[in-house]
Amino acid sequence: MTEPRVRPDPAFALLGLYESALPEVYGYLLSRCGNHTLAEELTSETFLGAVSSCRKSAVAPVSTAWLIGVARHKLADHWRRREREERGLRLVHESEPETVDPWDGELDAMTARDVLAALGASHQAALTLRYVDGLGVSDVAMHLDRTLHATEALLVRARIAFRKAYQEREGSDD
Repeated sequence: MTEPRVRPDPAFALLGLYESALPEVYGYLLSRCGNHTLAEELTSETFLGAVSSCRKSAVAPVSTAWLIGVARHKLADHWRRREREERGLRLVHESEPETVDPWDGELDAMTARDVLAALGASHQAALTLRYVDGLGVSDVAMHLDRTLHATEALLVRARIAFRKAYQEREGSDD
């Protein structure tokens, strides 16, 4: 009976190259991104990606130049990912309408806190997330597990209830 042949892991080719290639790959990434933490993360991703690539059937010979090519792709992927995130944030920011609240009077903090505490739970939650925590309407909707339009309507009702209760309280103090 013949013993089955064990094929060595092709990723072992990286072991011999690792110590000499690591500073080259890290230096390449650092010089392009200027951030030590990001360069370390991308270097790690580069070597993990290289191991994965080495295990595929058709791979170029493993060399420092090849690893820098992998690093270049990892850096480009990072930049694309960051641009997508920033574009999404810009779209969210631009889509949130600027609401102008005509109630410009100054609020007494203690009275406002008491009035807020006396409101219903959904009004308290919506007003606290929106005005105390400073979240956008879409974030408030996510936290309250509501649709955007339902949250906007809730905020309108909550502001009306708050304003009415606050003004009644102010009137009773005089």
